[in-house]
Amino acid sequence: MRAITFDDTTMSVTDLPDPVPAAGEVLIEVAAAGVNNADLQQRAGNYPPPPGASEILGLEVSGTVRALGEGVTSVAVGDRVCALLSGGGYASLVVAPATQVLPVPDSVDLVEAAGLPEAACTVYSNIGMLAGLRPGQTLLVHGGTGGMGSHAVLWAKALGATVIATSGGDRKVQASRDLGADLVVDHRAEDFVERVLAFTDGVGVDVVLDVVGPSYLARNLQALAPNGHIAVIASGSGSTAELDLSALMRKRASISGTTLRARPLAEKAAIVAAVREHVWPFVADGSVRPVIDTVLPLADVEEAHRKVRDGEVVGKVLLTL
Repeated sequence: MRAITFDDTTMSVTDLPDPVPAAGEVLIEVAAAGVNNADLQQRAGNYPPPPGASEILGLEVSGTVRALGEGVTSVAVGDRVCALLSGGGYASLVVAPATQVLPVPDSVDLVEAAGLPEAACTVYSNIGMLAGLRPGQTLLVHGGTGGMGSHAVLWAKALGATVIATSGGDRKVQASRDLGADLVVDHRAEDFVERVLAFTDGVGVDVVLDVVGPSYLARNLQALAPNGHIAVIASGSGSTAELDLSALMRKRASISGTTLRARPLAEKAAIVAAVREHVWPFVADGSVRPVIDTVLPLADVEEAHRKVRDGEVVGKVLLTL
């Protein structure tokens, strides 16, 4: 198979032995792989794969099932699928646990489907399963045009929630509006706490999906309604913060922080099953769609990483095989 290998200075396409599916696994011929910030962090040495996972970059793919490991009955050879991975996605072939494979609806382009698994599983496990967002509630999404944020806006709107998104600059503000956000705050020019409280008549939001971390923690709490929840899925501004516990307790609020890649297989299987039940019907009817900024061939992996690093993309960057 062809795969991306890397060292301290370069990434390149290399021929490697084909993987073989073990019991409970599926061999996928890859159509496209999603590019995530986690891939950049792994390349920089800051986010190693969990024990036993492939050292090849890539946490999500779409493609066609080519072989089944022993005991797999949930998919068939020839099925169009996408999959959540612990690694190995930047390759022409990859194996994935069958419990982390999702069918690609006929209405969804197979290449674009590579932009769904990581965002769908991260977003739903945090704002659906942990925060329990319900129809009629209000969600604040930071980074409303990122890979996670764009999916969160679409899913929450499909669910029946009100969505406030923060984005930076005219292009991204308009993109968030186009996705369906009810209010978009330009974080480069506006105070999101003031805008949120004005929009909600001083009540605040029920759930915050945060990718910023420490520098937003106190302000997120200010913007939160009583009994609200802050879900932290990334920490772009650092790793430590001070928290006013009295303010947290007065609001009877809760905060969670999660990663997805290193979770046990059973936990990821449960998340994927929940996504299939609660998110995939919206994907099938078009309410939730892959939001794709750029599609590049595998050999242009350096350019793909540059685009993600620069932070000017709307949605996901994909690599095609």
